[in-house]
Amino acid sequence: MTSSYQQQLNDKVERISAQFNEFNPPELEVFESPASGYRMRAEFRIWHTENDMFYAMFERNDDQQKQVVRVDTFDIADQSINDLMPVLLDALKTTPQLSNRLFEADFLATLSGDMLVTLIYHRKLDEEWEKHARALAERLNIKIYGRSRGQKVIITDDYVVEKLTVNGQQYAYKQIESSFTQPNAIVCQHMLEWACNAVQPTTRDLLELYCGNGNFTLPLSTRFNKVLATELAKSSVYAAQWNIEKNAVNNIQVARLSAEEFTEAFNGDREFRRLQEAEIDISAYDFETVFVDPPRAGIDAETLKLLQRFEKIIYISCNPDTLYDNLKTLAQTHKIVKFALFDQFPFTHHVESGVLLEKI
Repeated sequence: MTSSYQQQLNDKVERISAQFNEFNPPELEVFESPASGYRMRAEFRIWHTENDMFYAMFERNDDQQKQVVRVDTFDIADQSINDLMPVLLDALKTTPQLSNRLFEADFLATLSGDMLVTLIYHRKLDEEWEKHARALAERLNIKIYGRSRGQKVIITDDYVVEKLTVNGQQYAYKQIESSFTQPNAIVCQHMLEWACNAVQPTTRDLLELYCGNGNFTLPLSTRFNKVLATELAKSSVYAAQWNIEKNAVNNIQVARLSAEEFTEAFNGDREFRRLQEAEIDISAYDFETVFVDPPRAGIDAETLKLLQRFEKIIYISCNPDTLYDNLKTLAQTHKIVKFALFDQFPFTHHVESGVLLEKI
Protein backbone atom coordinates (compact mmCIF):
# COMPACT_ATOMS: atom_id res chain seq x y z
CA MET A 1 0.00 0.00 0.00
CA THR A 2 2.79 2.43 0.95
CA SER A 3 4.72 1.93 -2.30
CA SER A 4 1.59 2.28 -4.43
CA TYR A 5 0.60 5.40 -2.48
CA GLN A 6 3.99 6.99 -3.09
CA GLN A 7 3.77 6.18 -6.79
CA GLN A 8 0.35 7.80 -7.20
CA LEU A 9 1.57 10.84 -5.26
CA ASN A 10 4.70 11.10 -7.41
CA ASP A 11 2.51 10.98 -10.51
CA LYS A 12 0.44 13.89 -9.19
CA VAL A 13 3.55 15.90 -8.37
CA GLU A 14 4.92 15.40 -11.88
CA ARG A 15 1.58 16.29 -13.47
CA ILE A 16 1.04 19.47 -11.45
CA SER A 17 4.65 20.60 -11.79
CA ALA A 18 4.46 20.25 -15.57
CA GLN A 19 1.05 21.94 -15.85
CA PHE A 20 2.16 25.07 -13.96
CA ASN A 21 5.74 25.24 -15.21
CA GLU A 22 5.01 28.22 -17.48
CA PHE A 23 4.33 30.39 -14.41
CA ASN A 24 7.85 29.72 -13.11
CA PRO A 25 6.72 28.77 -9.61
CA PRO A 26 9.09 27.89 -6.76
CA GLU A 27 9.64 24.27 -5.79
CA LEU A 28 6.39 22.49 -5.07
CA GLU A 29 5.73 21.79 -1.39
CA VAL A 30 4.05 18.38 -1.04
CA PHE A 31 1.79 17.38 1.84
CA GLU A 32 1.01 13.68 2.03
CA SER A 33 -2.10 11.94 3.27
CA PRO A 34 -2.35 8.70 5.22
CA ALA A 35 -2.68 5.89 2.68
CA SER A 36 -5.87 4.64 4.35
CA GLY A 37 -8.37 5.75 6.97
CA TYR A 38 -8.23 9.36 5.84
CA ARG A 39 -11.80 10.11 4.81
CA MET A 40 -14.15 11.57 7.45
CA ARG A 41 -17.30 11.15 5.35
CA ALA A 42 -18.86 8.07 3.77
CA GLU A 43 -22.19 7.53 2.04
CA PHE A 44 -23.71 4.11 1.37
CA ARG A 45 -26.88 2.82 -0.18
CA ILE A 46 -28.69 0.28 1.95
CA TRP A 47 -29.41 -2.74 -0.21
CA HIS A 48 -32.27 -5.02 0.79
CA THR A 49 -32.57 -8.65 -0.27
CA GLU A 50 -35.15 -11.23 0.76
CA ASN A 51 -33.11 -12.37 3.76
CA ASP A 52 -30.52 -9.65 4.30
CA MET A 53 -29.55 -5.98 4.03
CA PHE A 54 -26.09 -4.53 3.57
CA TYR A 55 -24.13 -1.39 2.71
CA ALA A 56 -23.66 -0.95 -1.02
CA MET A 57 -22.01 1.26 -3.60
CA PHE A 58 -22.14 1.14 -7.38
CA GLU A 59 -19.58 0.67 -10.09
CA ARG A 60 -20.00 0.52 -13.84
CA ASN A 61 -19.10 -2.60 -15.81
CA ASP A 62 -17.59 -2.68 -19.30
CA ASP A 63 -21.03 -1.95 -20.77
CA GLN A 64 -21.39 1.12 -18.50
CA GLN A 65 -24.16 -0.58 -16.58
CA LYS A 66 -24.35 0.02 -12.84
CA GLN A 67 -23.51 -2.95 -10.67
CA VAL A 68 -24.19 -3.24 -6.95
CA VAL A 69 -21.04 -3.78 -4.85
CA ARG A 70 -21.46 -4.98 -1.28
CA VAL A 71 -19.38 -2.95 1.19
CA ASP A 72 -18.50 -4.55 4.52
CA THR A 73 -15.45 -2.40 5.21
CA PHE A 74 -14.32 0.88 3.67
CA ASP A 75 -10.54 1.21 3.89
CA ILE A 76 -10.37 4.87 2.91
CA ALA A 77 -12.77 5.90 5.69
CA ASP A 78 -11.71 6.86 9.19
CA GLN A 79 -11.37 3.92 11.58
CA SER A 80 -14.31 5.18 13.65
CA ILE A 81 -16.58 4.76 10.60
CA ASN A 82 -15.29 1.25 9.97
CA ASP A 83 -15.81 0.34 13.62
CA LEU A 84 -19.36 1.67 13.61
CA MET A 85 -20.51 0.19 10.30
CA PRO A 86 -21.14 -3.44 11.40
CA VAL A 87 -22.49 -2.45 14.81
CA LEU A 88 -24.98 -0.01 13.29
CA LEU A 89 -26.02 -2.47 10.59
CA ASP A 90 -26.70 -5.25 13.11
CA ALA A 91 -28.83 -2.86 15.16
CA LEU A 92 -30.79 -1.76 12.10
CA LYS A 93 -31.40 -5.36 11.01
CA THR A 94 -32.93 -6.25 14.36
CA THR A 95 -35.12 -3.14 14.54
CA PRO A 96 -37.81 -3.16 11.83
CA GLN A 97 -38.92 0.33 12.82
CA LEU A 98 -35.50 1.60 11.69
CA SER A 99 -34.78 -0.72 8.75
CA ASN A 100 -38.14 -0.50 6.98
CA ARG A 101 -37.64 1.22 3.63
CA LEU A 102 -34.23 2.53 4.70
CA PHE A 103 -32.55 3.78 1.54
CA GLU A 104 -29.20 5.28 2.52
CA ALA A 105 -26.82 5.70 5.48
CA ASP A 106 -24.32 8.57 5.60
CA PHE A 107 -21.51 8.85 8.14
CA LEU A 108 -19.83 12.09 9.24
CA ALA A 109 -16.90 11.46 11.59
CA THR A 110 -14.41 13.74 13.31
CA LEU A 111 -10.95 13.59 14.83
CA SER A 112 -12.61 14.79 18.05
CA GLY A 113 -14.73 11.61 18.33
CA ASP A 114 -18.08 13.19 17.43
CA MET A 115 -20.11 11.07 14.97
CA LEU A 116 -23.30 11.79 13.04
CA VAL A 117 -25.23 9.17 11.06
CA THR A 118 -27.92 10.30 8.63
CA LEU A 119 -30.54 7.69 7.79
CA ILE A 120 -32.54 8.39 4.63
CA TYR A 121 -35.89 6.70 3.95
CA HIS A 122 -38.52 6.15 1.29
CA ARG A 123 -41.30 6.58 3.85
CA LYS A 124 -42.59 9.05 6.39
CA LEU A 125 -40.84 8.96 9.76
CA ASP A 126 -43.20 8.68 12.73
CA GLU A 127 -42.97 8.79 16.52
CA GLU A 128 -42.17 5.08 16.63
CA TRP A 129 -39.15 5.65 14.39
CA GLU A 130 -38.03 8.57 16.53
CA LYS A 131 -38.30 6.53 19.73
CA HIS A 132 -36.13 3.72 18.38
CA ALA A 133 -33.68 6.11 16.73
CA ARG A 134 -33.21 7.96 20.00
CA ALA A 135 -32.60 4.72 21.88
CA LEU A 136 -30.05 3.61 19.26
CA ALA A 137 -28.24 6.97 19.38
CA GLU A 138 -27.92 6.70 23.15
CA ARG A 139 -26.78 3.08 23.02
CA LEU A 140 -24.09 3.70 20.39
CA ASN A 141 -23.17 7.20 21.67
CA ILE A 142 -23.70 8.77 18.25
CA LYS A 143 -25.94 11.42 16.74
CA ILE A 144 -28.71 10.28 14.38
CA TYR A 145 -30.53 12.40 11.85
CA GLY A 146 -33.50 11.06 9.87
CA ARG A 147 -34.56 12.29 6.45
CA SER A 148 -37.27 11.44 3.98
CA ARG A 149 -38.99 13.41 1.23
CA GLY A 150 -40.02 16.75 2.74
CA GLN A 151 -39.14 15.63 6.27
CA LYS A 152 -36.18 16.03 8.63
CA VAL A 153 -36.06 14.54 12.13
CA ILE A 154 -33.11 15.52 14.30
CA ILE A 155 -32.11 13.19 17.12
CA THR A 156 -29.93 15.40 19.39
CA ASP A 157 -28.14 17.42 16.64
CA ASP A 158 -27.77 17.76 12.88
CA TYR A 159 -24.07 18.56 13.17
CA VAL A 160 -20.77 17.41 14.64
CA VAL A 161 -18.09 19.50 16.32
CA GLU A 162 -14.65 18.87 14.87
CA LYS A 163 -11.41 19.96 16.56
CA LEU A 164 -8.42 20.78 14.37
CA THR A 165 -4.96 21.79 15.54
CA VAL A 166 -3.08 24.51 13.67
CA ASN A 167 0.41 25.54 14.77
CA GLY A 168 -0.25 24.13 18.23
CA GLN A 169 -3.61 25.89 18.69
CA GLN A 170 -6.87 23.93 18.66
CA TYR A 171 -10.01 25.21 16.93
CA ALA A 172 -13.56 23.87 17.25
CA TYR A 173 -15.73 23.76 14.13
CA LYS A 174 -19.43 23.09 13.78
CA GLN A 175 -19.88 20.90 10.69
CA ILE A 176 -23.51 20.72 9.62
CA GLU A 177 -24.97 17.63 7.95
CA SER A 178 -24.99 17.94 4.14
CA SER A 179 -22.91 21.15 4.22
CA PHE A 180 -19.45 21.21 2.69
CA THR A 181 -16.51 20.22 4.87
CA GLN A 182 -13.01 19.11 3.96
CA PRO A 183 -13.23 15.28 3.86
CA ASN A 184 -9.58 14.61 4.79
CA ALA A 185 -9.07 16.14 8.24
CA ILE A 186 -5.36 15.28 8.49
CA VAL A 187 -4.55 17.00 5.21
CA CYS A 188 -6.93 19.83 6.09
CA GLN A 189 -4.73 20.63 9.09
CA HIS A 190 -1.71 20.79 6.75
CA MET A 191 -3.64 23.18 4.49
CA LEU A 192 -4.57 25.45 7.38
CA GLU A 193 -1.00 25.59 8.65
CA TRP A 194 0.38 26.24 5.16
CA ALA A 195 -2.05 29.13 4.59
CA CYS A 196 -1.23 30.68 7.97
CA ASN A 197 2.52 30.28 7.53
CA ALA A 198 2.40 31.72 4.01
CA VAL A 199 2.11 35.24 5.42
CA GLN A 200 3.82 37.12 8.23
CA PRO A 201 1.70 38.68 10.99
CA THR A 202 0.61 42.17 9.98
CA THR A 203 -1.37 45.11 11.35
CA ARG A 204 -3.33 45.27 8.11
CA ASP A 205 -6.56 43.42 7.22
CA LEU A 206 -7.60 40.30 5.33
CA LEU A 207 -10.45 39.81 2.89
CA GLU A 208 -11.67 36.23 2.50
CA LEU A 209 -14.05 35.13 -0.25
CA TYR A 210 -15.94 31.80 -0.16
CA CYS A 211 -15.30 31.35 3.58
CA GLY A 212 -17.72 28.43 4.13
CA ASN A 213 -17.95 27.58 7.83
CA GLY A 214 -14.82 29.59 8.62
CA ASN A 215 -12.44 26.68 8.16
CA PHE A 216 -9.51 28.91 7.13
CA THR A 217 -10.93 32.10 8.64
CA LEU A 218 -10.30 31.19 12.28
CA PRO A 219 -6.56 30.39 12.11
CA LEU A 220 -5.89 33.13 9.54
CA SER A 221 -7.38 35.69 11.92
CA THR A 222 -4.29 35.34 14.12
CA ARG A 223 -2.17 36.82 11.33
CA PHE A 224 -4.19 39.97 10.65
CA ASN A 225 -5.65 42.96 12.47
CA LYS A 226 -9.18 42.33 11.17
CA VAL A 227 -10.83 39.84 8.80
CA LEU A 228 -13.86 40.37 6.59
CA ALA A 229 -15.10 36.99 5.34
CA THR A 230 -17.84 36.48 2.76
CA GLU A 231 -20.10 33.51 2.13
CA LEU A 232 -23.50 33.22 0.43
CA ALA A 233 -24.91 29.95 1.82
CA LYS A 234 -27.01 30.68 4.92
CA SER A 235 -26.13 27.41 6.67
CA SER A 236 -22.41 28.06 6.21
CA VAL A 237 -22.73 31.64 7.45
CA TYR A 238 -24.57 30.37 10.51
CA ALA A 239 -21.86 27.76 11.17
CA ALA A 240 -19.08 30.33 10.66
CA GLN A 241 -20.66 32.70 13.18
CA TRP A 242 -21.09 29.82 15.67
CA ASN A 243 -17.44 28.88 15.18
CA ILE A 244 -16.24 32.45 15.68
CA GLU A 245 -18.15 32.73 18.95
CA LYS A 246 -17.19 29.22 20.12
CA ASN A 247 -13.48 29.98 19.61
CA ALA A 248 -13.75 33.44 21.22
CA VAL A 249 -12.36 35.24 18.16
CA ASN A 250 -13.18 38.94 18.12
CA ASN A 251 -11.62 40.31 14.92
CA ILE A 252 -13.80 38.61 12.27
CA GLN A 253 -16.94 39.86 10.54
CA VAL A 254 -18.92 37.66 8.15
CA ALA A 255 -20.86 39.18 5.24
CA ARG A 256 -23.52 37.06 3.52
CA LEU A 257 -22.48 37.92 -0.01
CA SER A 258 -21.26 35.99 -3.02
CA ALA A 259 -17.85 36.88 -4.43
CA GLU A 260 -19.57 38.65 -7.33
CA GLU A 261 -21.77 40.66 -4.94
CA PHE A 262 -18.81 41.66 -2.79
CA THR A 263 -17.02 42.90 -5.91
CA GLU A 264 -20.02 45.10 -6.70
CA ALA A 265 -20.11 46.42 -3.13
CA PHE A 266 -16.34 47.01 -3.00
CA ASN A 267 -16.44 48.93 -6.29
CA GLY A 268 -19.37 51.03 -5.07
CA ASP A 269 -21.60 49.78 -7.88
CA ARG A 270 -24.32 48.49 -5.58
CA GLU A 271 -25.46 48.78 -1.97
CA PHE A 272 -26.54 45.75 0.01
CA ARG A 273 -28.98 45.77 2.90
CA ARG A 274 -27.28 42.62 4.20
CA LEU A 275 -24.13 44.68 4.88
CA GLN A 276 -26.08 47.43 6.61
CA GLU A 277 -28.01 44.97 8.78
CA ALA A 278 -24.75 43.29 9.82
CA GLU A 279 -23.22 46.74 10.53
CA ILE A 280 -20.33 46.08 8.15
CA ASP A 281 -18.49 49.07 6.71
CA ILE A 282 -16.16 47.90 3.94
CA SER A 283 -14.40 51.29 3.86
CA ALA A 284 -13.22 50.75 7.46
CA TYR A 285 -10.90 47.93 6.37
CA ASP A 286 -7.27 48.33 5.36
CA PHE A 287 -6.93 45.32 3.07
CA GLU A 288 -3.56 44.05 1.95
CA THR A 289 -4.20 40.33 1.46
CA VAL A 290 -7.09 38.37 -0.01
CA PHE A 291 -7.72 34.67 0.61
CA VAL A 292 -9.83 32.59 -1.77
CA ASP A 293 -10.96 28.96 -1.72
CA PRO A 294 -13.44 28.91 -4.62
CA PRO A 295 -15.63 26.06 -5.89
CA ARG A 296 -14.39 23.79 -8.69
CA ALA A 297 -15.55 26.26 -11.34
CA GLY A 298 -12.93 28.75 -10.17
CA ILE A 299 -13.24 32.54 -10.02
CA ASP A 300 -15.28 34.76 -12.33
CA ALA A 301 -13.64 37.46 -14.45
CA GLU A 302 -14.80 40.46 -12.37
CA THR A 303 -13.63 38.91 -9.11
CA LEU A 304 -10.25 38.16 -10.71
CA LYS A 305 -9.95 41.87 -11.50
CA LEU A 306 -10.69 42.60 -7.86
CA LEU A 307 -7.99 40.18 -6.71
CA GLN A 308 -5.43 41.90 -8.91
CA ARG A 309 -5.76 45.03 -6.75
CA PHE A 310 -4.41 43.28 -3.64
CA GLU A 311 -0.76 43.07 -2.65
CA LYS A 312 -0.98 39.38 -1.77
CA ILE A 313 -3.32 36.58 -2.85
CA ILE A 314 -3.59 33.22 -1.10
CA TYR A 315 -5.45 30.86 -3.42
CA ILE A 316 -6.51 27.35 -2.36
CA SER A 317 -7.89 25.31 -5.26
CA CYS A 318 -9.67 21.97 -5.55
CA ASN A 319 -9.36 22.05 -9.36
CA PRO A 320 -5.91 22.59 -10.93
CA ASP A 321 -7.46 23.25 -14.34
CA THR A 322 -9.47 26.27 -13.18
CA LEU A 323 -6.54 27.41 -11.05
CA TYR A 324 -4.37 27.28 -14.16
CA ASP A 325 -6.93 29.33 -16.12
CA ASN A 326 -7.26 31.89 -13.32
CA LEU A 327 -3.48 32.22 -13.05
CA LYS A 328 -3.31 33.32 -16.67
CA THR A 329 -5.02 36.50 -15.49
CA LEU A 330 -3.44 36.83 -12.06
CA ALA A 331 0.08 36.28 -13.44
CA GLN A 332 -0.29 39.54 -15.37
CA THR A 333 0.02 41.43 -12.07
CA HIS A 334 1.39 38.91 -9.58
CA LYS A 335 4.07 36.23 -9.29
CA ILE A 336 3.87 32.89 -7.47
CA VAL A 337 6.12 32.88 -4.40
CA LYS A 338 4.77 29.72 -2.75
CA PHE A 339 3.31 26.63 -4.40
CA ALA A 340 1.86 23.58 -2.61
CA LEU A 341 0.12 20.28 -3.34
CA PHE A 342 -2.15 18.73 -0.72
CA ASP A 343 -3.07 15.10 -1.39
CA GLN A 344 -6.61 15.48 -0.10
CA PHE A 345 -7.96 12.63 -2.27
CA PRO A 346 -5.42 9.78 -2.52
CA PHE A 347 -5.72 7.28 -5.37
CA THR A 348 -7.89 9.65 -7.43
CA HIS A 349 -6.93 12.22 -10.06
CA HIS A 350 -8.17 15.03 -7.78
CA VAL A 351 -5.60 17.44 -6.36
CA GLU A 352 -5.84 20.28 -3.86
CA SER A 353 -3.34 23.07 -4.57
CA GLY A 354 -2.21 26.26 -2.88
CA VAL A 355 -0.43 29.31 -4.24
CA LEU A 356 0.73 32.54 -2.64
CA LEU A 357 0.99 35.37 -5.13
CA GLU A 358 2.60 38.75 -4.57
CA LYS A 359 2.26 41.84 -6.71
CA ILE A 360 5.02 42.32 -9.26
